[in-house]
Amino acid sequence: MKTLQDIQTQIIKLTSNIETNYPELYVTLEENPITIPSTKHPEISLSVMQDYLESLKQILKQYIKTHGIR
Repeated sequence: MKTLQDIQTQIIKLTSNIETNYPELYVTLEENPITIPSTKHPEISLSVMQDYLESLKQILKQYIKTHGIR
């Protein structure tokens, strides 16, 4: 089973990859509504972070598909 630290490490690696290889996509990540908490003190749980990681993967996958990148 993945730990919160494992997921955070994957998020860091993925966002670093996006920043390095897809800088035009990276600037839009700050505007991603999923990163904006809707509560004053959001809960950072394993499932929330896993969902965020999956959303980043989907954003990158869609970007690559849309722009015909291999």
